[in-house]
Amino acid sequence: MIELLLNAESALALGLLDSAERTYRTVLEADPRNGIAAVGLARVALERGDEASAHALAQAALEIDPENATAGRMLDRLDEVARFRDAAAASPAEASPAAAPDPPADPPADSPSDSPIAPALPAAAITGIPNPTDASNTASPARPGLRRRLFRRS
Repeated sequence: MIELLLNAESALALGLLDSAERTYRTVLEADPRNGIAAVGLARVALERGDEASAHALAQAALEIDPENATAGRMLDRLDEVARFRDAAAASPAEASPAAAPDPPADPPADSPSDSPIAPALPAAAITGIPNPTDASNTASPARPGLRRRLFRRS
């Protein structure tokens, strides 16, 4: 089971959502009480933008394992986003794009985050990796240096 979960985590980190989903489902079929696999499926759903399914799967993971911190944090964050959207819908002036802060710029190439020792980012924070279900299947032009940083020789 551990090997399958590690394979699913790797696939999810690489943006191979179909592969990750298949592997997490395989684990859940073999062990329906595996909260880690349920959270993994919730993360896949979230990566696909399906917040309703992500919420339901995270809730199921929390019912399987009430002490699952990842599921608890995911539910808290999804609830927070829903409250923010509800508040923004109630107050359209605050929801305008002009009120939203600008996204942070990419760090310079010589920044510490370019270091091979930089901490691993959660799958949701990784951008620019091609999605295998995307027809174009190309890297995002918004992150031209990502490929260089990922495949740099030491």
